[in-house]
Amino acid sequence: MNTFHLVISSPDGNLFDRDVQAIHLRGADGDLAVLAGHVPFITSVKPCKCVVVLSDGTQKEGVTDGGVLTVSSDITTLISGSFHW
Repeated sequence: MNTFHLVISSPDGNLFDRDVQAIHLRGADGDLAVLAGHVPFITSVKPCKCVVVLSDGTQKEGVTDGGVLTVSSDITTLISGSFHW
């Protein structure tokens, strides 16, 4: 499966910075998933569980208190006030 670069940041700094297959979380309009090649967009993120599918297919789960997700052609960034694995 194709991958894309994901960065998860909080006031504590970058908590995650690597290539992944997908991220699943709750945006302003409901649950969403970002995969490689996703159309660029920006959305607010509600407090939720986040599932990150790593490049080897394994999943890593975390929790965010909300924030902003930006998707561009070369990087996807989740900026959160608090994020815990």
